[in-house]
Amino acid sequence: MANQTFGSAEALLAAEGMDLGCSEWLEITQERINLFAEATGDQQWIHVDPVKAADGPFGKCIAHGYLTLSLVNLFLPQLMAVENLQMGVNYGCDKVRFPAAVPVGSRIRGRGEVIAVEAIKQAVQATVRVTVEIEGSDRPGCVIDTISRYTFNPAQSGESR
Repeated sequence: MANQTFGSAEALLAAEGMDLGCSEWLEITQERINLFAEATGDQQWIHVDPVKAADGPFGKCIAHGYLTLSLVNLFLPQLMAVENLQMGVNYGCDKVRFPAAVPVGSRIRGRGEVIAVEAIKQAVQATVRVTVEIEGSDRPGCVIDTISRYTFNPAQSGESR
């Protein structure tokens, strides 16, 4: 269930600056890292070789930065839901950063904030900053500004939300 639900263009347009709260915690397992490495072909030892990584700069395997980034898709629906849509599309992203490594065995979650919303023709474009927090760390594993465009169904008489 999402922390915030938007059912109209007006509701989403009014959300600029809104804190969306946090998603559930997710443990980063070696199995998840290995599956990502297999899917992307990125088999660098720092991700997939626990023995060699133990002697490396982080003392253990770390998640790929792009694995951490991809988990934003898991966190976003926990942070917000947009209903009453004709269509919603992922338009892109801005300002992707990886301030800290995410070690295997750590827990991460997404914290969201609506940083910009604007009407574009018949759509509403929302930019949501998702900060991937690492439990017990002062620095996040990833910060990304996601951009989505939503086209709402025409308003029904008496409908508001």
